[in-house]
Amino acid sequence: MKKTSTRLADGRELLYYDSRHDTVRTDADRRPAGPVATGSEIRRDPLLGDRVVIASHRQSRTYRPPVGECPLCPSRDGLLSEIPAADYDVVVFENRFPSLAGDTGRCEVVCFTSDHHTSFADLGEDRAALVLDVWTDRTAELTARPGVEQVYCFENRGAEIGVTLGHPHGQIYALPFVTPRTALMLRSAADHRAATGRNLFDDIVARELADGARLVLTGPEWVAFVPYAAHWPYEVHLYPRRRVPDLGGLDDAARAAFPGVYLELLRRFDRIFGPVEPPTPYVSAWHQAPARAEGRDGFGLHLELFTIRRSSGRLKFLAGTESGMDVFINDVPPEAAAQRLREAASA
Repeated sequence: MKKTSTRLADGRELLYYDSRHDTVRTDADRRPAGPVATGSEIRRDPLLGDRVVIASHRQSRTYRPPVGECPLCPSRDGLLSEIPAADYDVVVFENRFPSLAGDTGRCEVVCFTSDHHTSFADLGEDRAALVLDVWTDRTAELTARPGVEQVYCFENRGAEIGVTLGHPHGQIYALPFVTPRTALMLRSAADHRAATGRNLFDDIVARELADGARLVLTGPEWVAFVPYAAHWPYEVHLYPRRRVPDLGGLDDAARAAFPGVYLELLRRFDRIFGPVEPPTPYVSAWHQAPARAEGRDGFGLHLELFTIRRSSGRLKFLAGTESGMDVFINDVPPEAAAQRLREAASA
């Protein structure tokens, strides 16, 4: 992997990640250097203790432009985009409309491919491996920055999820606080350790392997299963066999096996609702240990993949109990979801 850092006309950082070490990146951003709105504020909810990011400037962000005007495509055929080069492998750049910036953190966009008319599931294993390297590199670099407490790599796909740009891409947030979900996981892990003397993440994986009813994919390096108390109709958690706190902890064997396992999971998500359905909307989220939190060494890195589609043509909406009380009601039994995902295996 070759990494090249450059700057866009407005001063934002852009990084090319290329598979070939002899690739040279010298293209300049030919757009005028317009202003970048980065005003955001983090407020703490005194009742719940969590934090809310106020970022009103995001109301003006680019919203579903036509293909010929996509800001994530390469700059060619008369288009001047966020990426000055005429082609690229993987690109990371500072978001023009960030939720977090400056003292409040950093938001980056990750473009998985220059091909607008594709998806992560269509990538080859070599490109998926490069994306994993990019996630790992960005996690290490952002974690080392002063004030960053947690790095969150994720992908939203589909208009139903709220995606405003159709080009295959994800995002990385460098947060100045530990997210509520991660803090809750750490507390649960500490309670489990105090009660049993064992690691909670290890026990979760062991339970699913022993039960078998919710397993989706297993191999020597990774285990994928529908969790026992799944929140979403189709939700899969992917764990490395050897527990590590973050992406940087994965060994060579786990890194080599990841592309095949992950691409197969994504392709099964696209098959579970049948060939006539549009691509399955999903959220893919890496759960990594916070940078400096107590108990981080006992945290178990894992990826959570879920869709809000509950059946053909029907979405799962967060209604009164979910939105109002954080009590999820799942219409699809986890065992049935796992069975369907097993049946959606590649031919």
